[in-house]
Amino acid sequence: MGAASKWIWEPGRAWIEATNVQRFLRRLGLAEREEFLEFSRNEPERFWDAMVRETGIEWFEPYSKVLDDSRGPEWCRWFEGGKLNIAHNCLDRHRLSPRPAIIWERESGESGEVSFAELYETANRLAAFLTANGLKAGDRVALVMPMVPEIAAILYACLKLGLIVVPVFAGFGAAAIASRLADSGARVVFTADCTERRGKRVAIAEKVEQARAKAPGVERVVVYQYGGGGWGGLLEGMGPEPVTRAMESESAALLLYTSGTTGKPKGCVHTHAGALAQVAKEIWLGFDHKDEDRFFWLTDIGWMMGPWTILGNHNFGGTVVLYDGAPDYPGPERLWRVIERHGVTTFGVSPTAIRVLMKSGGADGYAMETLRLLGSTGEPWDETSYRWFFEQVGKRRCPVINISGGTEILGCFLMPLPIQPLKACTLGSPAPGMAVEVVDEAGKPVRGRQGYLVCTKPAPSMTRGVWGDAERYLEAYWSRYPGWWWHGDWASVDEDGCWFLHGRADESMNVSGRKVGPAEVEEALMECAGVTEAAVIGAPDEVKGEAIVCFVVMKPGARFDGEAIAKTVGEALGAAFRPRAVYEVGALPKTQSGKIVRRLIRARYLGEEPGDTSSVENPAALDAIRAREEAGR
Repeated sequence: MGAASKWIWEPGRAWIEATNVQRFLRRLGLAEREEFLEFSRNEPERFWDAMVRETGIEWFEPYSKVLDDSRGPEWCRWFEGGKLNIAHNCLDRHRLSPRPAIIWERESGESGEVSFAELYETANRLAAFLTANGLKAGDRVALVMPMVPEIAAILYACLKLGLIVVPVFAGFGAAAIASRLADSGARVVFTADCTERRGKRVAIAEKVEQARAKAPGVERVVVYQYGGGGWGGLLEGMGPEPVTRAMESESAALLLYTSGTTGKPKGCVHTHAGALAQVAKEIWLGFDHKDEDRFFWLTDIGWMMGPWTILGNHNFGGTVVLYDGAPDYPGPERLWRVIERHGVTTFGVSPTAIRVLMKSGGADGYAMETLRLLGSTGEPWDETSYRWFFEQVGKRRCPVINISGGTEILGCFLMPLPIQPLKACTLGSPAPGMAVEVVDEAGKPVRGRQGYLVCTKPAPSMTRGVWGDAERYLEAYWSRYPGWWWHGDWASVDEDGCWFLHGRADESMNVSGRKVGPAEVEEALMECAGVTEAAVIGAPDEVKGEAIVCFVVMKPGARFDGEAIAKTVGEALGAAFRPRAVYEVGALPKTQSGKIVRRLIRARYLGEEPGDTSSVENPAALDAIRAREEAGR
């Protein structure tokens, strides 16, 4: 690759021929990547039928029809007549595998392995416990747990019985936990007494008990002793006999919550067939699963990437690495040591986490030779951070499989394939089987400029409504362009067919009649000396309609000069887009998955009612935003 190349990474012929996607493409009788993607979009029934066979998903009873769209695209049913169970595919059939199911490490440095056989026995005992407590198919069981291997045993125990799993971020406050427990109607909650962050004990069970008071449906809270003791005597006398039910394809398996722009969090309903088909496809094609892989995504079970990582890899009997702790404790090299210690081959992370780690320098002292692919999701990249990730962590040899979708689809709308060249920050192209498009206000496709990301055809993993609120589901996702899924992201496709994201469309700003997304302004801010993180919003302006307001986090010791930063942004984007104000803050408010909550920043800055703030991991940062605005009056 020449120094002047527009591509940051290009695959060689030997690499391409060794990938799963290339072999699949050939088996389908297709010659090129674009032909394959077109086939997957235009013939979804043929594609998904071939895909579930390719990923080896096993059925107790075969399906008779891939897709029933007789009720419209909003209410499709997939793999009609089929019966399966995620737990059978991801656990039972691998119980004799010699590979570890999980490699785990805690912040304290304690680590270990769990075999598929051990996981299988514990899951069966937990299933017996749940049965003894009267739970039946369709009941909800919540997980408010740290990222420990026991989460997989609970997950599979529930799925075996046809229970619906409700993962909840353990870092939430009691009110946020309560809202999810109450809305889901969870009967049982699994939690832990505590976890550890930055060397200090952080209580969890205490918050869950407080939340329980506002969730009358909760009958029992089961506490795992993180500090020692494990399950105690909970599983004594519980037989390990296999108890995996054959579930209808459309049976609900997971209830994942995502915060909306207004109102309470939305419960996204995912099925045994749809969820497994999607996550298995992405691990197999996008992340090119190999038997010897060790897959590590820095995540939490309460974020969709937690279940996605476990289920997607375990479908193939793959090994996942779980880390419970701060990513930069006791030092910024922590993750690089985890990668080297456990021989990680695939490492995924959010752009925000990389920006934090960038503050402390590079990863030059760590070769991380086992790494084969990098992954990222959560928000748009800026080029500086992306290149740091590619160069410092991937050593310029590992492609960045930068993906984007959402909790609502338990997967990706956009996903590079490891057989295509990549530009910095790109998401490659539409994921196989996902008929996405970039359109203008009138719904017409656009190229070379920003538009709205939509999906014009249904996919198996799309949520089966919003839990308990069908009208909210239709309004949120299907009302903007009838018959198309509205995802709410700004996107673009360049002259080479590379797809990019530019932030949420509902966070865009209209400055003097010109729309600009936050990502473009934030990228300019990241080029300013000393700036390590940035967020921008639009504020009402009598002259421009909206004016840009910026919030930046500075590197330790760096001098803040708001006027100089505003001037630099104006020079980079044009005078019309010069920020009206730039504020220095100690931290930006984010969700547990690392997404900056610009909607809430704007509401707090303008003194408006912010609505649901339960997903904010650091609410004090929101208070600081308001204080800055008041001080600047």
